[in-house]
Amino acid sequence: MTIRFDGRVAIVTGAGNGLGRAHALGLASHGARVVVNDFGGARDGTGGSLTPAETVVEEIRKLGGTAMANGADVSNFEQVKAMVDRANREWGSVDLLCANAGILRDKSFSKMEVADFAKVMDVHLTGTFYCCKAVWDGMRERNYGRIVITSSSSGLYGNFGQANYGAAKAGLVGLMNVLAEEGRKNNIRVNTISPTAATRMTEELLPPQALGLMRPEAITPAVEFLLGEDAPTRTIIGAGAGSFAVIKIMESEGVNLAESDWTPDAVAAHFAEISDMSKARALEGAFQQTQKYVGQAAARAGIKL
Repeated sequence: MTIRFDGRVAIVTGAGNGLGRAHALGLASHGARVVVNDFGGARDGTGGSLTPAETVVEEIRKLGGTAMANGADVSNFEQVKAMVDRANREWGSVDLLCANAGILRDKSFSKMEVADFAKVMDVHLTGTFYCCKAVWDGMRERNYGRIVITSSSSGLYGNFGQANYGAAKAGLVGLMNVLAEEGRKNNIRVNTISPTAATRMTEELLPPQALGLMRPEAITPAVEFLLGEDAPTRTIIGAGAGSFAVIKIMESEGVNLAESDWTPDAVAAHFAEISDMSKARALEGAFQQTQKYVGQAAARAGIKL
């Protein structure tokens, strides 16, 4: 099987540098026409220039690909919508979206300003929502769409000094979970990449020998797989330095307590059994959790559902 994107139109946000640049080049090399979006600001989101996007477009064209530059700020819905409208007008569709744009404003929680929390949420979480919203109706009408959302281990597992970034990145998993369910009937598949790579965001955090192993190009194969025609949906792939893994949110089997034990002391007494992960499983939807709990309660009460 060869994964290609001939005839497909892709938008990659934050594509002027790092991961986004690698994804844009990769998609173009496999036949996609690529909208290279980048606001062109500094790592903290200040400033702005179309030059980074134009530079990547020129790289793609020199390699024989097709691309256009776009400087939309993903935290501005009107600009995002205009970007999607232009792609539809000039190329007829938007089939693939890689929502990769991001900024960092790291500080410990006690020192974090409200504005820094809000801006990071605006770019990562709200900005990804805006991009998905802008392409969604067209994907539904064409009964085809592939979306990759960019999360992070900082949100999935936690990282000191990144309350804003971690909250946004964890929120993106929730967005994926819902969009994947709503997109099924229209062949829209929505997945998440959790990357770790040597980029402007990590260059000050890792030693040179580690950065040398973590080229952005090592992430792109997973993104291309998740954007492919036969991609799964509602899947999180972790990727970095050539390693790839699937990440799942697991829930223990749990314990149903009699009403007489609905006390904090009873929860404490049973906590070892409650937290036993030997029978843990990944639930496929919110109602599945409800069904599990109700089923356990009915079994205790002798009720046949």
